[in-house]
This record gives sequence, C-alpha cells and structure tokens, in this order.
Amino acid sequence: MTSAGFNVTSSLTLVGFSLLSGHRSLLFFVFLLLYLFVLFSDSLVIYIICSQRALHRPMFTFVASVLLNSLTASTLIYPKILSDLLLSGAGLVQVSRTLCLCQGFFVSSLGASSFMLLSAMAFDRYLSICHPMHYAVLVTPAKVVLMLLLCWVLPAILVVASTLLASRLPLCRVQLNRAYCDISSLVSLSCVGAEAQLSGIYSLLIATATILLPAAFVLFSYARILFICLWRSRSFSSKALQTCLPHLLVLLNHSISIIVDMLLRRLQGDGESDSTLIISILMMLVSTVLKPVVYGLKLKEVLTHVKRLLSCRRDS
Repeated sequence: MTSAGFNVTSSLTLVGFSLLSGHRSLLFFVFLLLYLFVLFSDSLVIYIICSQRALHRPMFTFVASVLLNSLTASTLIYPKILSDLLLSGAGLVQVSRTLCLCQGFFVSSLGASSFMLLSAMAFDRYLSICHPMHYAVLVTPAKVVLMLLLCWVLPAILVVASTLLASRLPLCRVQLNRAYCDISSLVSLSCVGAEAQLSGIYSLLIATATILLPAAFVLFSYARILFICLWRSRSFSSKALQTCLPHLLVLLNHSISIIVDMLLRRLQGDGESDSTLIISILMMLVSTVLKPVVYGLKLKEVLTHVKRLLSCRRDS
C-alpha cells in the first residue's frame, strides 16, 4: 500500500489481542477485576487525602495527583480494552486514526506528567528533610499549585505538538500491534522520511525533558537525603527513609515499565509475539495496580485513615 491511501481519518486495526484470542473470556474477567480494583483503590486514597485535614500537606497533594493521573490513564485504557475483548470476535479491532491519536495524546501526556510529579515530590521531600527550618517558607500552597500546573501543562503542550506531527505523517501500514494506542507506535506505521525522522527526534527530546531529567533529579534528591540521613540520628533516618521509600518504589516501577516498553519496541520490529505482548500488558497492569497499593499501605498516615474508614463501614 502507498501512503496516498491514508489520511488523518484512516481506520487502523489493533491486533494486540488476536494473539490471545483463545483466552478472551479469562482476559476480560481479569481486566475487569483489575480495573475495578484500580478504580476503587485510587479513588479511596484520593478521597482520604482530600477529606482529612491532617493530610492537607504538599507531599500528600502530590501523592493524590500521581494517583489521579493513574486513575485517568486507567480509565482511558481499561474500558477500551474491555470493549475490544467483548466485541471483537476475531481479535481485530477497528479504530479511527483520530481516536487513536487522542488516546495516545492522553496516555503519553499523563505518563510524562507522572514523572514530573514524582520529581516535584522528591524536591518536596528534599526540602522537608534537608532544610526543615526553611520548609514552610520555601514550600507554600501557592508554590505547590504552580508546581502542579507545571507538571500537568508542560507535558500536555509538548505532547500535543508531537501528536500534531504524528497526525501529518502519511501511513504505509494500518495494522497496529498494540492493545492500545500510543504516539510512538503510530509514528512507526508511517512511511520513512524526513517528517518521520523529525517526529522521532522530537519524541526523544520530549522524553529527555519530561522523563530522563526528572528521573535524574529524583535520584539526585534522594541521594542527598540518604547522605543527610547517614549523619543524623537513627530515629530521624528511619522516619525519613520510610517516607521516601514509597516514592522510590513508584519511581522504580514507572521507570522499569517505560524502559521495558521501549526495549520491546526495539526488539520486536515489525512483528509481534505472544511473549512481548504478554510482557507489555503485564507491565501496564503492574504500573497501574502498584501505585495505590504502595501509597495506601506504605504511608502510615494514609494507612491509618484507610483502616479507620473501612472499620467504620464494617461496623455500620
């Protein structure tokens, strides 16, 4: 096929689940349970943070923002996958290029903003532990709002430009070997040329600005915190590390998911195998499920209110 036959409104074919069509009912049941779990757990932790005045602190504001990103991304991905599993008998799903671009924009934007939120959270922990006397002056509610806006607006602006570039690319193929849409996969369907190379370079710059630099800043911040803890008392060090551990776990999970996804894209080439598809799906599931578990169980302040809320519901 030539590129002349396709435009922005072309119909694409998602073939991700065609490789697993023999397990369609089981997959539907598993994805439904996981989506309900993510929906309930994310909403529960966000509700507790918003309703408890004791948790109205910058760290928990960033936690709620990260979980809100996860909840939004899950709502963009899980229902679409469930409908594809339920309605596509052959495992081949037709989707318009416009809808695919929209899903890819939101997924990429939310993923990038999560990294920036984690870096803002690391900066907050660094100031709280290393400069406690100046923390109240340095981290005011107004500055927290500005950081939140920066973490959400900047990735959206960068990704919308990448989405517009991808929408202009002529397509040589319309078969997308993914369970959901993303910008990089759409670019890989285009005919090789100057515009495709420009889109690839721009995507690399976005990844550097919104993923690599925030991740490096997070590692630097927590390295400084660890250095400070080595010179403080054992009780202070234990408390400080306990508050940092959940954020490091989420960062590690988020980073591994993206690295594995990039490696799978590089290794699979134009084809798709059962193993790479299963690994990519598992990484997506772990990424969305782990966040509420970590923040709900590892942060003592949140866990206390979760137990209190659930016990009150049980008693009533």
